Order: sequence, then structure tokens, then C-alpha cells
Amino acid sequence: MERVDITVVGAGVVGLAAAELLSRTGSTVVVLEKHARHGAETSSRNSEVLHSGIHYPPGSLKAALCVEGRQALYRLCTERGIFCRQTGKLVVACEAAETQELEKLLEQGTANGVQGLELIDAKFLSDLEPCVRGKAALKVPCAGIIDSEGLMRYFLRKAEEQGAIFLWNAELSAAEPCSGGYRLKVKGMADPFETRVVVNAAGLGAEAVAALPGVDTKAAGYGLRLFKGQYFRLRKSVDVRRLIYPVPDQHGLGIHLTLDKAGGIRLGPDSSEVKSVDYEVDASRREAFLRAVSRYLPGLSAEDLDPDTAGVRPKLSADGSFKDFVIAEETPRGLPDWVNLVGIESPGLTASPAIARKVADLLHLSLP
Repeated sequence: MERVDITVVGAGVVGLAAAELLSRTGSTVVVLEKHARHGAETSSRNSEVLHSGIHYPPGSLKAALCVEGRQALYRLCTERGIFCRQTGKLVVACEAAETQELEKLLEQGTANGVQGLELIDAKFLSDLEPCVRGKAALKVPCAGIIDSEGLMRYFLRKAEEQGAIFLWNAELSAAEPCSGGYRLKVKGMADPFETRVVVNAAGLGAEAVAALPGVDTKAAGYGLRLFKGQYFRLRKSVDVRRLIYPVPDQHGLGIHLTLDKAGGIRLGPDSSEVKSVDYEVDASRREAFLRAVSRYLPGLSAEDLDPDTAGVRPKLSADGSFKDFVIAEETPRGLPDWVNLVGIESPGLTASPAIARKVADLLHLSLP
């Protein structure tokens, strides 16, 4: 392997979606993944929610690509037999003062093209979800859940069928511009290879990869902060049919209730900044989770909550202020055909096929 057309760094869901789409062009696509398998980090440790697009400012990449990606994934899952379910979701105002936040979400979601949004009162909420309590709610019919592992396996299989080559335990260690592209060095490989295009979809490692060819990541606004989110699983059987979210707080969407494909219920995530990646769940957080969830789902006790899993997401902001996805082709920095995807947190899973198409557009690639 001396020279290839396109190298994708990272085999999370976004890297896999990009590899599948770009390999349709007939280009030689190589995917470098530092772990032994796909989706070993953020892509396999999340709520597996298909987001609606109500939570992001109009005109942002997160808003546009979330709506486009959700629609694409519902079609894809239907056509290819990948599990997904349009459960719908309710954003619940637990206090009267929170109802104005629902109105803001309604206005924002409508501006983003989210269909079917409806403000409902406490009685309608109780009729829809008898176990849930609140002063009012925003009904979001288009939200749902997806089997993220099934989706990633589909992208991986299709990319391989289209000629993409996946290298596992292959961590990119150096990159430098060369004639007609870039010379890449992979840790553990004796010889470097050349590529015309690089797509940096390295997730938690995206800032480090962006720096390899010489980008000043702090000056570029690519500095990542790591935020850990923990989940608890509900042991008690509760009749809830939709995703239930509180009104968002400054750190995220709050500890919410999600359903999985087996019919189980997960609670989370919380959010705390960390300096390094670990996936241990702190069982002492049980009481904090109970207090948060009991605001909209009364009748639970601490014994009903079991520690489940945890994930780490790459954020571009530590203070809760909105930061959009970075999806940038770096010609202005002297790096043509190098595309950086940085800060791809939620709704990255939902947006993954739309992010891949955005990458293809930036590279001016014609798709069949």
C-alpha cells in the first residue's frame, strides 16, 4: 500500500458512514482505526436516540444535519432491516416556570423544520403517559431509537463490499503534506504511505489528529474537552412508551429516560468534565439520578436503579455555551483535501449520514 485515494481516520459511526459513502465513488478508501474494532468509544456508548433537531440553533450544522440525518436513517433502517423505532419523545416541564422553555424549543424546532411538534397540558401528558408527571410537555413525534451497533455493522459491511480497506490497531502517528496529498505514518507499520485525501473522523482523538499536519488547534478553535456521561438502568418495570426528557439545563439535555430495543429503560446521562477516558460507573451517583428522574417519574426508589454503562463525548465548550460541529476542509490553512471533523458529539449518531454527505460535498466528489 504505497498510495491510496482517501484515508478516513476513525471507525466510529461517522467514520464508517463516510467510508461507506466515499467508497461508492470508486476511490480507493482506507480506514485507520486505533482500536481492534469499530465503534469502540463514543459511538457504542450513548443513548442510541434518533434526535429530532429541536435543541440546536437555526442555521447551525447540528440543526440541519440532525434533521437530514434522522430522515435518512429512518429510510435506511426500513430498507435494510436495521432496528429503529419512532417512539416519539416528550420534553417535560416539571415546574410551571419551565413551560416558557418548552415554547422556545417549539419555536426553535419549527424553524429547523421539525414536523409535528405540539405543546400539551398536564392532562394530555397524563393521558399519553400515565406514569409521567409534569405541568406541560412538548410532544416530539419524530424522535426515536436505533441499534447503533447494527447501523455501524451495516456501514462497515457495505464499505468493504465497495472496496474499502479497514486497518485495525492502526493509530495514525504522523502526517505531512507531500506532492498531491499527504504522507501518513501508522504506529507499528514500517513504511509510510501516501493519500490524496484525509478525513479526520477520530472522535475523542480528533484534535490530536488535526494537529499532525501542523494545524494550531487552539487557534483554530479545535480544542476538545472530554465530558463523561453515566447511565443507570431501571430494574423496576414501568409502563412508559416514549422517550422522556426534562427541560434542558446549561450542561446538556438533562438526565432523561430512554428505551432500548429489548424494551428496557435507561436513565442518563449525567455530565462531568474529565481529564482522561474511563468507563466506570460511580454507583454513589444513584441518589442524584433518583432525584433528577423522580421530578417527572415519581414512585421510584434507589433500589430500582442499577449502574449500567458510561461514555465520553468530545465537546468544544466546557461552560455549556453552544458550539457547532467543526466540519472543515483545510485549504485556507494550506492543507487542501484534508477534512477535519471536530467536536462531533450529540447529535453525531443521528447526523452521521448527513455528515458523510457534507464531507463528500466539501471534497467535490461526485456520488452515483
